[in-house]
Amino acid sequence: MTGPAKPTALSPLHRLWRLLPAEPRRRLFTAFTTVLAPRPDRPPPPPTGGIAIIGEFSRASGLGESARLIRQALMALGVPTWTIDIDRPEMPDIPAGVPLLIHVNPPMLPMALLRLPRRILSGRRVIGHWAWELPSAPPAWRGGLTFVHEIWGISTFTADAIRTLLPAGSDIPVRALPIPVAIAPPCPSALTRADFDLPEGVVIVLTSFNLASSRVRKNPDGAIAAFRRAFADRADRLLVLKIGNPGHFPEDFAEIAAAAGETGNVRLITETMPAADAHALTACADIVLSLHRSEGFGLVPAEAMLLGVPVIATGWSGNLDFMDADSAALIPYRLIPARDPRGVFEAPGAVWAEPDIPAAAAALTRLADAPAERAALGQRGRSMAQARLGLAPVRAAVASLGLKVAA
Repeated sequence: MTGPAKPTALSPLHRLWRLLPAEPRRRLFTAFTTVLAPRPDRPPPPPTGGIAIIGEFSRASGLGESARLIRQALMALGVPTWTIDIDRPEMPDIPAGVPLLIHVNPPMLPMALLRLPRRILSGRRVIGHWAWELPSAPPAWRGGLTFVHEIWGISTFTADAIRTLLPAGSDIPVRALPIPVAIAPPCPSALTRADFDLPEGVVIVLTSFNLASSRVRKNPDGAIAAFRRAFADRADRLLVLKIGNPGHFPEDFAEIAAAAGETGNVRLITETMPAADAHALTACADIVLSLHRSEGFGLVPAEAMLLGVPVIATGWSGNLDFMDADSAALIPYRLIPARDPRGVFEAPGAVWAEPDIPAAAAALTRLADAPAERAALGQRGRSMAQARLGLAPVRAAVASLGLKVAA
């Protein structure tokens, strides 16, 4: 009988590697893969025949959702598509000349290309669809420019940030292509407030965020402060914090839970749930509150608007592609240096927004006390999101390649 397998001892080189801090390890990894990864042909060949999409199709990530939705939009426009999942890189038979649209940010782009057959780039125009949450992109992203012929940012805000990377005289086009959420709007399950153990007859304010996306950037602390300023401990007002990945960041979660526990009208929901149930939770809310410091796009507010739920949000960054003062309650802010304790959302000289908490509290009070105003704002928000986040931006992007789209 064979005994249990013994753990493999780490080599001295591997042990030394693990002693390095996380950020230097990330930089060395990116530099190493950048040297090895294949480059596309220069100059870029003319696109033909459709678009092949490479992305995180099997992941529940923002870039994964973007890849899935853009594929649906292309199909709706009659554009032939082929898909490659970077986690399961099985190669379809992609005709010659079909351009590649790669939903992978620069730090991981070389590694993604190394996992694919080297021939995949040959004779093709390569487009990066990138996401970023600050007004300037990290200098380390410049290495990604050698792997693409053009770049589509997930918002105008992101596209402007990417342009800060380009050297003078660069011929790399950069355009904004917002995530086309409206082509497959959120479809809530049949769950009700009772299913979420939420009371009837109270005004529910929902703040939904993932701790993996940076607590300080998502700013749930600001949401708690604004809610408390507006309602103190009123039993007919309830703040629901839907928190993703609490176990991965226990210190952050413990501090949020402690702040929430100071009054009885703040509820935490940490369960992982299917998308339809998460949309049902959003539909149960009277107001969605996003006092973010910066958003590359703002998927949760966009989905709330498409559900007709009124949104209060910081009036800065990527969400302004589908919000204005008529379709959402935009909160004023001041710009401060961007400081992320985890070091993920940082770039030299970058700033982000510090939302005005008294103004947010006033907006909460006004909407909570006015059901008709909430309903009207929700309808205007839905109309705006449908207009801005549908097929039109995708159609324009495809047309810029010289490809045909359906009428």
